[in-house]
Amino acid sequence: MKLFQTIVLIVLILLSLSAGAVKIMEMPQEVAFFAQAGLSATSLMILGVVQIAGGSLAIFQKTRRPGVTLVGAGFLVSSIVIFMTGNIGFGVFSLLPVILAAYLVLERRKA
Repeated sequence: MKLFQTIVLIVLILLSLSAGAVKIMEMPQEVAFFAQAGLSATSLMILGVVQIAGGSLAIFQKTRRPGVTLVGAGFLVSSIVIFMTGNIGFGVFSLLPVILAAYLVLERRKA
């Protein structure tokens, strides 16, 4: 089980860092997607910072729980934006990182 948790953690960290970087770099697809949902470039930037901060904090043992919590929150916001655009199928799929982050937070709480 420890191996599974480690793999999930690594995947979530990499996903969060890459998703945050794309938002901070204001890639045209991300800007257009957020604009379609009625959100500004500023909100895109804030979400990118949250995702990078969460991924960075999750790397270190001492800050792992708050980091994974931020990762989950960042992906939850992204999922909500996806739902706002009407893409229900992808929105449901995009909840997977949120569920995995919640799993890690709850497992860390037990330890």
